[in-house]
Amino acid sequence: MSTDGWKNFGKYGADRDPGNVHGKYALGRALEDALERMIIEGGIKSPPTTRRGLTARMRYLMTHKGGAQALADAGITAVPATLRAWTKGTQRPRPANLEAIDTAYWNLRAANILNSPAVFKAHLNNAGRGTKVEIHPINQDVVDENRRRDNLRIRPLQVRYVWDDAVDALTTGDADKLAEIWDDIISDLDSDYGAYQYVSHIGLGA
Repeated sequence: MSTDGWKNFGKYGADRDPGNVHGKYALGRALEDALERMIIEGGIKSPPTTRRGLTARMRYLMTHKGGAQALADAGITAVPATLRAWTKGTQRPRPANLEAIDTAYWNLRAANILNSPAVFKAHLNNAGRGTKVEIHPINQDVVDENRRRDNLRIRPLQVRYVWDDAVDALTTGDADKLAEIWDDIISDLDSDYGAYQYVSHIGLGA
């Protein structure tokens, strides 16, 4: 597919696959996926059905701002003495309350990370080493046969310096800024720059 074809995305059928999107949208999705992984992978590993898992969740909920509201939102109506007993592990909640405690914990952890973008930025910046970006080209099968570029491949890049702005753009929903950031990222591809303005997937090694 020619460079002109990329400037006129869809002219030769690339938009027949809804998975083929502008890099700014794929980058936004990749950031959301990386944030979700960060929330889950950095959380408490022990299940709430174990004493360790229960007490760890309760300690988090009882010592972090918003914990009481998170418990209430999850349907917990226990009195303070019961909450303290759950935290100490001297009393075991019913199965429905265990599930609600788990929900409250993950909701509060997610909210705390989302409200502290500096944590996510530091995760992506990785002490100056940046984050690996894996760029998947668009699905060529839907493109008119005489316009396909079968030589396109997955391109890995180690990307630095853009992540503070990328997280800010994700937080504010600034698609134009994400587009600028995507242009900065793919500019390192030199002559292949135009072929990766639209992609099928972006993976972040974060």
